[in-house]
Amino acid sequence: MPSIPPISGLRSSRAAARPPVPTVRVPAARAVVDCGVYVDGQRLRGKFTHAAALAEVRTRGAGFVWVGLHAPDAHQMNSVAEVFGLHELMVEDAVHAHQRPKLEVYDDVLFLVLRTVNYVEHDSISTAREIVETGEIMIFLGRDFVVTVRHGEHSGLAGVRAVMDANPARLALGPSTVLHAIADHVVDSYLAVTDLVERDVDLLEEDVFSVRHVDIDQIYLLKREIVELRKSVAPLAAPLQRLGQEASLGVPKEVRRYLRDVQDHHTIVAERVSEFDEVLSTLVEAALAKVAVQQNTDMRKISAWVAIAAVPTMIAGIYGMNFEHMPELGWSLGYPAVLAVIAVVCGGLFVTFRRNDWL
Repeated sequence: MPSIPPISGLRSSRAAARPPVPTVRVPAARAVVDCGVYVDGQRLRGKFTHAAALAEVRTRGAGFVWVGLHAPDAHQMNSVAEVFGLHELMVEDAVHAHQRPKLEVYDDVLFLVLRTVNYVEHDSISTAREIVETGEIMIFLGRDFVVTVRHGEHSGLAGVRAVMDANPARLALGPSTVLHAIADHVVDSYLAVTDLVERDVDLLEEDVFSVRHVDIDQIYLLKREIVELRKSVAPLAAPLQRLGQEASLGVPKEVRRYLRDVQDHHTIVAERVSEFDEVLSTLVEAALAKVAVQQNTDMRKISAWVAIAAVPTMIAGIYGMNFEHMPELGWSLGYPAVLAVIAVVCGGLFVTFRRNDWL
């Protein structure tokens, strides 16, 4: 009788014979938010693909392309990279995101990473789970193109593009003006967020020094958000300094002047974030000290009540002993006298403790 193959073997053979499911590749156009061709500061009419836009600029020998992408996958980013000649390491960073702010140079292409921040509205710190959310903007700057890659829902650049489209004189300086406009937009958002965070820090500081009970978890939550904000803001100082000072990067002198202004604003933001961190560290120490003082106060109250309760306990313990010969056992007024002594002594202790603020 022929042997029957095991069921697991049948399943594995069928799985091996089954053809692999083809991977559906989404075209790069699905990740492109906007693509514009700018010549002499004016945006050309019509719609262009990123490849057609670059071909138009290089055919004319003038102008530049600004392509904006939102959260592209590896296939979409590789498609764009092939057209603009982007290095594979830059492409990898753009796809995986979660990068620290940095500036790198690959051949003749600048790669700038910016962390964006957004303030999450909330009714109270005690009910908030998140105060600052972050995203990323990556800028690829070449001789005749700017490619921006965004990660995060709050990092839109439509407003920046609209402002730039209305200012042909600045766009005529070249693609580096787009880099400045985006950096200026991001740093301005830092200022707006720090203004709102400062309000939370002030309210928390007021609670620590006015409310009897302080929830230290609220301070730790805000401190954690400040740490996240600092990680987004502080590392940008070095890239902005290089862009504003190093002529070898190919940024025109006029644009470098504007970038130095952005650097000044960034310094203000970095100092404010550092101050927030110091204030919250101080608030943690103050809250812990306040808890310790409150515990001491509670212990004094407990000790005072224990001392008062010890008087009747002691007297009752003495006269509860079963000795035959004890003074005042046969006295008819002994019971009320004992109660009177207990009341007087306990009352005296209560008044004394109350005057010393133990009760």
